[in-house]
Amino acid sequence: MNQLKFSTSGFRAITAEGLTAVNVQRLAYGICGHIFEHPYYGFEGDGYQRHCKEKGFKHKKPLVIVGHDTRFLSAQFTKIITNALSASGITVRMAQFPLPTPVAEWAVLNTGAVGAIVVTASEAEYYVNGIKWVSFYGGIANNEITEDIEKRIPAMSSNMLKMSSTEYDYMNSAVNIYNFKEDFLAYLNETLDTKAIKKAKLKVGIDPLFGTASNYFRDFLENNGVEVHGLHEQEDPLFGGKTPNAGPVSLADLSKLVVSKKLHIGIACNPDCDKYGIIDNEGNWVSPNEISALVLEHLVKNKKMTGRVCRSVITSHLLDQVAKAHNLVVRETPVGFKYITELMISGQYLLGAEESGGLAVGGNIPDKDGLFTCLLMVELLAVEGKSLKQVFKEFYKKYTPFYDKKVSISKNELEIKNILEKLDINPPLSINKTSVWRIDQTDGFKFILRDGSWVAIRASSTERIIRLYAESRNEAVPNQLTNEAKKIIENL
Repeated sequence: MNQLKFSTSGFRAITAEGLTAVNVQRLAYGICGHIFEHPYYGFEGDGYQRHCKEKGFKHKKPLVIVGHDTRFLSAQFTKIITNALSASGITVRMAQFPLPTPVAEWAVLNTGAVGAIVVTASEAEYYVNGIKWVSFYGGIANNEITEDIEKRIPAMSSNMLKMSSTEYDYMNSAVNIYNFKEDFLAYLNETLDTKAIKKAKLKVGIDPLFGTASNYFRDFLENNGVEVHGLHEQEDPLFGGKTPNAGPVSLADLSKLVVSKKLHIGIACNPDCDKYGIIDNEGNWVSPNEISALVLEHLVKNKKMTGRVCRSVITSHLLDQVAKAHNLVVRETPVGFKYITELMISGQYLLGAEESGGLAVGGNIPDKDGLFTCLLMVELLAVEGKSLKQVFKEFYKKYTPFYDKKVSISKNELEIKNILEKLDINPPLSINKTSVWRIDQTDGFKFILRDGSWVAIRASSTERIIRLYAESRNEAVPNQLTNEAKKIIENL
């Protein structure tokens, strides 16, 4: 892997194969070059300097936050990164304990750092690891930034890489070991309604999935009078033998815990806390499409917040229904949370959401934050004084429910290219015996039907897969639409 390329959520590769000590060092030096030389996002860049002036920050040298999740070799890779940064004249604030990505992003905004490096592969399999670069605006690097970093990554033969990670000690005057948790917990106490939480006497199940949410969940909740029942709070680089996402399969144990202990709610995050999972009081996993809509209702109704709403093109229109009820403008983005982050940075948006469990709230960080979302749901229950099932029952008296389905179909690159080209030339005008009202090509093809149902066909940006998404107010229709979409693809 002489050429290192970033994906939508940073650089990822198999540990000790693509993500080696040398490649981590190369990535770190590429980031150093970006920090010192980029005319907008770099330390002397117009964007960063204007940001510091507006926020009142003054740094004589670049400051970078460095942290890691609980994956195999993550802690060791941070030391290699810290060596490269400090050797390049950059001041480092290195996390003492495993650090959630949203906390690193919050720390960037709170300290005026030029950025943060987090060693994580989010919810990928245990044998994968990666590196995320967070820019000064408190969100994952956009395409312009990652392309600039890629150009600056030194080749394998570079003299810069001759010095091994053990030839000088990262523990020097330019490196400060820091416990970010205390500062972030204080921020949560100021931001969330802790009086309501303390008064509610809730019982909450937590599942950090062996990741970085462990101490954050328990400490915040117990400090605010919540009875906590936990699972998978220890570190395990194998993640208990499961894929560490916050979906229904991975959260089966949390579901059982909620039912057996008669808890009010179960909350979970993937290993770096950028996505969330919610279990209701009856042990059911709740779709992120429903959670994002309910969170929007809570923000407007209970917290009296306002602003615009943005969502990815394949996220449920249930969010639009809630936004319309409160006279909020909705904007649609391509798939990939970086597009939502770009809008959230403006400060005009109250909420940004994607169907896969990413959610950002105005006034917090502009990127997806599973940790904050989970605790916001606890706050919602405390304020409402009802079970989550009861809250949804009342919610659906006001709003019409939507039903959705997602299907993945493996195809090779040539097949994917041909399918998309043919759809562009000759799109279907009727699907499932219903005429196509509009075709949205924000990201792939989203066929919106006359009855308000829709089906989307798009290529995955990270895998050789065609993804199908469907939604309707009729529970039976999403399955029919995805079956029709399969036939369309095979006929092409």
